[in-house]
Amino acid sequence: MKQSAHNKILAAGAAVLLAIGGVSAQTTVTVTDRPASGTSDNYTSFRAPLQSAPLLKLPVGKVQPKGWLRKYLELQKEGLNGKLGTVSAWLDKNNNQWLSDSGDHGWEEVPYWLRGYCSLAYILDDDEMKKEAQVWFDAVLSNLKEDGFLGPRNYENGNPEVWAQMVMLWALQTYYENSGDQRVLDAMTDYFKWEMTVDDSKFLKGLWQEKRGGDNMWSVLWLYNRTGDESVLPLVDKLHKNTSNWTLDSDLPNWHGVNVAQGFREPATYYMYTGDDAMLQATYNDFHTMRERYGQVPGGMYGADENARNGYFDPRQGAETCAVVEQMASDEILMGITGDPFWADHCENVALNTFTAALTPDMKALRYITSPNMAISDEKLHGPSIDNNLRGMLSMSPFSSRCCQHNHGMGWPYYAEHLVMATADNGLATMLYAANETTADVADGKTVKLTETTNYPFDETVTLTVNTDGAVRFPLYLRIPAWAGETAVKVNGEPQTVTAAAGKYVRVEREWADGDVVELTLPMSVSADVWKQNKSSVSVNYGPLTLSLKIDEISEEHDSRDKEFVQDDSHWQEGVDASLWPCYVLKPGSEWNYALKVDKDNLPLQFSVVKKDWPADDFPFTLESVPLEFTAVGVQIPSWGYDSTGMTDLLPTKYAERSNEETKLTLVPMGAARLRIASFPREVEK
Repeated sequence: MKQSAHNKILAAGAAVLLAIGGVSAQTTVTVTDRPASGTSDNYTSFRAPLQSAPLLKLPVGKVQPKGWLRKYLELQKEGLNGKLGTVSAWLDKNNNQWLSDSGDHGWEEVPYWLRGYCSLAYILDDDEMKKEAQVWFDAVLSNLKEDGFLGPRNYENGNPEVWAQMVMLWALQTYYENSGDQRVLDAMTDYFKWEMTVDDSKFLKGLWQEKRGGDNMWSVLWLYNRTGDESVLPLVDKLHKNTSNWTLDSDLPNWHGVNVAQGFREPATYYMYTGDDAMLQATYNDFHTMRERYGQVPGGMYGADENARNGYFDPRQGAETCAVVEQMASDEILMGITGDPFWADHCENVALNTFTAALTPDMKALRYITSPNMAISDEKLHGPSIDNNLRGMLSMSPFSSRCCQHNHGMGWPYYAEHLVMATADNGLATMLYAANETTADVADGKTVKLTETTNYPFDETVTLTVNTDGAVRFPLYLRIPAWAGETAVKVNGEPQTVTAAAGKYVRVEREWADGDVVELTLPMSVSADVWKQNKSSVSVNYGPLTLSLKIDEISEEHDSRDKEFVQDDSHWQEGVDASLWPCYVLKPGSEWNYALKVDKDNLPLQFSVVKKDWPADDFPFTLESVPLEFTAVGVQIPSWGYDSTGMTDLLPTKYAERSNEETKLTLVPMGAARLRIASFPREVEK
């Protein structure tokens, strides 16, 4: 596994001065490990006795994405997440559990869908979507039980089921950020007091809730930070006690992929209450334990399929789309808790290289399992090559399991919300790079607009323009990715002295005037990772992008009502025009079974970068529109094909016969490739 320089915990707020430059006495430019923790004058901070944090999420809608990310959100609005309320039987309002005590469906699916849907609605400021979200929030808040319980009552083996409530709490938090509706705080307070009354012998006992109690804990901290009501704080200890133990030494309490993506951050959340550094370290340990065993692959995820299994860690194993978006959400939370740029680097890795390939470009169908190496994406049964032997686990479908179908929608809206974050010292930090306009309060309560112009990750330059109606001094933190080598920073056109900044922040402080411009250049170059556990296969990176073999994709469209192509839990609402929601099988139209020729440093031979025009529709994540292609050379391995289940076979050994002829290969960013080989057998130059 590629080792990170950030896998140890640094003291929160440590600011190690590495370089100083400036255009005048007005400007100070430093390199720091992370912003200082503290209490913001402008935004809700962590109240004592909780630990303070260096970064704070801005309220939903304050960060307005532009460029390709805006395009994603617009496609999502017209795609599955935006229209799911009229498509999925689980969201049918008739007899829905979240709308009626006598309801019989929607328990988990409604909150899964609503938390992404409402965030999207508020970011886009879409009146129709906001009205639809309001129907559900009003129903939740007007149907509270006398004992404080929130939502539908369900029981598992006689124990109260509260997993769906954990998800709905997140949706309610987003709604409160947008509306300031006092009913949210009151309902959450009463609900947490009800949780305190549940005997430990019955609390969090069940398949999901025991593993994912950290989600509930995060909501308790969120509420306390806004109300200061200390009566809810003992619930934090109760939740930790009854949640699965995510502090095991070199082990995890569960190996279900989605549980890991959510559960591993529980100790870090508990750290915010206890201040115990061992809790914070446990989250880092959990992250690395999963990847050391099952994550020796590009794209940031791990080979769990549904449940990670001993011996199944080849790059053909994949991650549920649910696990992908939950991992991104955990990374975003950990960015705020720790300020560690590592989590932003990882969030970008997952988002740009894995999540983009998990859905069709029109956002109307998704894949349950997405892998770094998948030369076919079909409807067939692939067990035991895949953990769950169900149809449709690899095809692109609007019904690719009802969990991912409803849960995928939070991925891009949450990502957009975290592009820029507030700092505890009343500044701003650029955390995830994409074009946007951010309106935020900074020092002295003054409001500024920060406009970020960039085509990152396909371009090396990020331009930031400050607009203010009067001079204001505040710090602006620029996250420098760990992959970045030489970094260039200019303030109003004048170069600054910046050294040893990779994996840290460049802090620019000055008295800002309207129209001031900061230009950040992150030169991208080729690098390689060798995955020793996986037969020393190699993946190639260009800046934050991992590259994949370009495979011609033959797309077959099928009727999503055909049970041969979708999972058994697929259910349509009555009257849906199913022809608008087809599913797809993708088959290769070109050879894919190549070893990559590399030099002694594992860099690809005859490598070159081909830059193309930016797509007119602002959507760069397809083979046709991606603005970067790369050339390399390889040799074919004829014996590498499909296994007995029809799935992409395991990586061949170094002894597998190679062709004597070199073949020129075209590589593309793996996020633009729905069929891909991103972890290559190596052919080392002699």
